[in-house]
Amino acid sequence: MTLHERLSAVPIRGRLVLIVVVVLGLGLTVAGATTGTLLRAYLLEQTDEQIATAARNVNIDTLEQLAANPDAGSVMPSDYFLSLGFPGATPVTIVAEWTLPRFGRPELPDTVSTLGEAYTVRSDEPGQRWRAVTYGVQDAPAGTTLTVALPLEGADETAYQVARTIVVSGVLIILLGAALSWFAVERALRPLRQIEQTAGAIAAGDLSQRVPATDPHTEVGRLSHSLNTMLAQIEQAFAAQAASESRMRRFVSDASHELRTPLATVRGYGELYRMGAIPEAELPAAMARIEGEARRMGGLVTDLLQLARLDEGRRLAREPVDLAVLAHDAVADLRALDPGRTATLVPLADGIPSPDAMVVLGDENALRQVLSNLTGNVVRHTPAGTSVEVAAGRQGGDVVVEVRDHGPGISPEHAERVFERFYRLDDSRARSSGGSGLGLAIVSALVAAHGGTARVLPTPGGGTTVRITLPAADTIPS
Repeated sequence: MTLHERLSAVPIRGRLVLIVVVVLGLGLTVAGATTGTLLRAYLLEQTDEQIATAARNVNIDTLEQLAANPDAGSVMPSDYFLSLGFPGATPVTIVAEWTLPRFGRPELPDTVSTLGEAYTVRSDEPGQRWRAVTYGVQDAPAGTTLTVALPLEGADETAYQVARTIVVSGVLIILLGAALSWFAVERALRPLRQIEQTAGAIAAGDLSQRVPATDPHTEVGRLSHSLNTMLAQIEQAFAAQAASESRMRRFVSDASHELRTPLATVRGYGELYRMGAIPEAELPAAMARIEGEARRMGGLVTDLLQLARLDEGRRLAREPVDLAVLAHDAVADLRALDPGRTATLVPLADGIPSPDAMVVLGDENALRQVLSNLTGNVVRHTPAGTSVEVAAGRQGGDVVVEVRDHGPGISPEHAERVFERFYRLDDSRARSSGGSGLGLAIVSALVAAHGGTARVLPTPGGGTTVRITLPAADTIPS
């Protein structure tokens, strides 16, 4: 497994903490190394200044006395190491007697390339170092030099203590930074874990789950809002799909049921005719019954095809249609269909029955079918002689047409469902009257295709009112 694959397998919080620790470690390392380098340079500079000061205080008379009596330097109360060199002679060493056992003797070079320049040498005592500067001695024979050296034990000890402090504090800072970053990352990623849990619940089938909302100004907050919006849309889509599938199953079941009865009738009469069981005198009636059932199946299939086209969202014609004319024609058709009924055209109680103000944009044939289905329902489902009013008028920016009957009426629990396909208040009565349960469903679909609404209301004094509301043509942008 490669390093990239190993890092990819580490959880994101682990990678974030690792990044923080690495960056913190690199920063502290650079800072520590810089501090140590600067400190060591400063300590060496201070040592060089001490050596230069001591060299300036040593005059030629002192050097001659020390050279004549080297043992006099053994009582020097300092750590300085002096080496007086003469041309062609052994250098004279001047040092306190307690300095050599502690710091050892510096391993000075025989010659130096540049006088007055500080340099560092080792000691014959393990672990010790010396800082030395070689000067030329004035007022002395040519080639006479003086080397002044100081032990670096103090500077090295200081640098070591500082380095150890930096390392210990750096480790503690890294550990503290790792702990704080882990806590901060855990706290910051807590909403992501909640999102993960929510996603798991949704994957298990619970689409009602939502991600807890957080501050919308944060990335996680915006992500939570987007996810909740998406989940709501998904839940609505699934609910709509489930409802659509349920309606489709019910639709297929009801259509099969509706077609089974006339098919059974036609098949039964066909078998009776084949077996010769229909008397000659009853044959015209049997054929008429077969023709009636076939006509009923044809009407049902026509209605189903029309609903299927409306479900596909096919665009209808968009031309000016005067609903006042259509309402007048509907009343005339109703009178012709059932002369025993009283059918009248009346204005809306709070409307303006002006033909010029009742123009809508739509398909004239489809709107005529809406009114035809409504008046046909009245004829089929109300007692003979029941009076009917068709009211038309304008309400604000809408054109309203109402078909009012004074029959037994519809209970509120049925009024909410009468526009469903194949829904009947009384199955047996509907079939005997020739209804398929699709008339009001077609009305609702056609009105919706025109941007309007269809509602069922109680008629004052008893009965049922179906109200059709469509946007007026003068309110629709061209």
